[in-house]
Amino acid sequence: MKINEVETLVGITKKNIRFYEEKGLITPRRNGENGYREYGEQDVACLQVIKLLRKLGFPLEDIRKMQAGRLTLEDGIRRHLVTLEREQKNAEQSIELCQALAQRGFRLEDLDGAALLAEMEAMERSGTTFSNQQAKDTKTIHYASSALVACLTILFMGGIVGLMIWGALADRASAPPLPLLVVLLCMPGLVILGVVLALIQRIREIEKGEVEDARRF
Repeated sequence: MKINEVETLVGITKKNIRFYEEKGLITPRRNGENGYREYGEQDVACLQVIKLLRKLGFPLEDIRKMQAGRLTLEDGIRRHLVTLEREQKNAEQSIELCQALAQRGFRLEDLDGAALLAEMEAMERSGTTFSNQQAKDTKTIHYASSALVACLTILFMGGIVGLMIWGALADRASAPPLPLLVVLLCMPGLVILGVVLALIQRIREIEKGEVEDARRF
């Protein structure tokens, strides 16, 4: 089956499927005639397992070791449980710190940022890891940049369509024949449609965030 079919069946993007292929987690065969990837049921099942483990937060390296038989599923789960318990402890400490700040009734201008950061750094030295909001900020930037590029392209192509229509109406005598004009108008129209579809696909990729998450492991 083709990658579009696999994308629909598994529910992850083509970009992620190719990423997992690059990492050696799946190895679809190639068509001898055209060189295209051809995915089988085994590839689909493998991707579904990868998706399951990634949703549970398993690192790619552990998934690779389990596939290679260097790590059993049980050992992989036990190792991951240690990570989850550490994250749970970190979350509990963050909650305790936030509750303490809430109980003190501070206003924003009353916060002693330096003292609190020093306290957090001391906790980090003892093993606590605090949430990194920067990753979410980056996601917002990706949304904005993708939308901006798409909007500029659509406006540019829309301007070309408008100029072509205006030119044809302003000087009908020298305007191209109607069939040719329709073809000319369809060209920027197809570009606009392609940009909209690409933007939708990009938003889906940003929403899933799976490729970027995977690169951290």
